Amino acid sequence: MSCMLMLAGCGEGPPRGAKNTPAQPPGSDHKPSPASTASTAGRGQLRIAAASDLKFALEEVQTSFGQTHPGAAVSVTFGSSGSFFAQLSNDAPFDLFLSADIDYARRLAELGRGVPGSAFPYARGHIVLWTRTDSTYDLDRNGLTGLRDGGVQKIAIANPKTAPYGRAAVAALQNLGLYEAVEPKLVYGENVAQAAQMVESGAADLGIIALSLAVSPALRDRGRYWLIPDASYPPIIQGGVILSWAKDAALAGEFREFLLGGAGASILERFGFGPPGE
Repeated sequence: MSCMLMLAGCGEGPPRGAKNTPAQPPGSDHKPSPASTASTAGRGQLRIAAASDLKFALEEVQTSFGQTHPGAAVSVTFGSSGSFFAQLSNDAPFDLFLSADIDYARRLAELGRGVPGSAFPYARGHIVLWTRTDSTYDLDRNGLTGLRDGGVQKIAIANPKTAPYGRAAVAALQNLGLYEAVEPKLVYGENVAQAAQMVESGAADLGIIALSLAVSPALRDRGRYWLIPDASYPPIIQGGVILSWAKDAALAGEFREFLLGGAGASILERFGFGPPGE
């Protein structure tokens, strides 16, 4: 059963006062870190809304952060950056937003929903063509051009209307002159993690997903990937912002610095992220 990437639950989350549990945006996946089960004595709660391409990398960052910040209660909800932007524009109860597109973070700051001067870039993402290990598709030989073949029936990507990785996938297909031929084969996940799950489950033959997911412990032994040339799509510069209603802005700032510092940056690099200026 392909449960590692399943995105759980829809509907409204608990009220703001619910302990250690953030609101659940539709189609999101919440998994508290080890730090979130620690005592909150003397420290605050940090509620993070994070792009789904960060799912596995951020879990490691959380664990490492919790080791150096005992007593901090950290919880994360994963979803599409565009959906989070809409919710945060209406004051959704999060403290820190980690977007797959820095423009969303900057726009929240411009709207007065981010702490002034707190928007920051943290990584550059990359997209890959991914398929299961049992697939007969020859990634090295065919790359993206083979997607036009009749044997390929469904290609999963994230919804380009709300997910930066979906927009990057469409841009790559357009720039390589493939979009019109493969557009009828495209099937859409709400976010890039759901697109990956569609391929893993067999609902799609191949998918254009985040490199960070393809190299994650959950997928690296379950599939194969081909790196899509960076020049074929606009850079995916990811960024975050501390929200103006954060309950503990200082703790949010400490997490930001940890993510950008040696330990956090090293984890992001292992999951295929490049420096934001790369």
